[in-house]
Amino acid sequence: MLIKTFTITPFQQNTRVVACERTRSAICIDPGERSQELTDFILTNGLELQAITLTHGHLDHVGGTSDLAKAFPAAEIILHKDDEDLYYGLPQQPLLMGIAPHQLAALGFDYDDPPQLTRNWEHGEIYEVGELRFSVRHCPGHTRGHVVLAEETEKRIFVGDCLFEGSVGRTDLPGGSHEQLIQSINEQIMSLGDDFIVYSGHGRETTIGRERTMNPFLTGQYQMLRGRFI
Repeated sequence: MLIKTFTITPFQQNTRVVACERTRSAICIDPGERSQELTDFILTNGLELQAITLTHGHLDHVGGTSDLAKAFPAAEIILHKDDEDLYYGLPQQPLLMGIAPHQLAALGFDYDDPPQLTRNWEHGEIYEVGELRFSVRHCPGHTRGHVVLAEETEKRIFVGDCLFEGSVGRTDLPGGSHEQLIQSINEQIMSLGDDFIVYSGHGRETTIGRERTMNPFLTGQYQMLRGRFI
């Protein structure tokens, strides 16, 4: 498995190219913004981009979809149906965050309408990329349609903004629910082995074992309703 991370956008988001080393088939997980470096990496390494795979619909994870789709028009674009409103509402997302219209271009948030999705993720499906097999797991809580992608043979899981090193995704945006997020993490991520490497949408890689024993949101050390550590 080949994994290349590009940390981009003002939010320091991790966009990743993941490829089967033998067949050179590849996916791009969460293209956060237009990036010539990303496009050049795919081309210069002889990769065939078969899909733009989106864990959820927030702007810092889908903002580069249009540009990447233009560069690789044969690639399908996949998102869970419950995040279609976020995805197709991309041009309005910065405004909902309180960014003034005259600031959009300077901040790189002047989005065009995103391209049409090819299809939707289905919970439990197996998505093949060459010899890689990704288990698609619906993991709502950060957004309604968030999914994670687990490659169980390689012991890798790509979790978007559900889980971070020592933390979990924010749930104060529309469609968020802390209780649902913790349930999703426990059922869809922590149910895998401790030796799985976790690739988050922001920050460093971690492991399921590390988060199981040290993440205060999962150990019970942090009580969200009280908003404090105990």
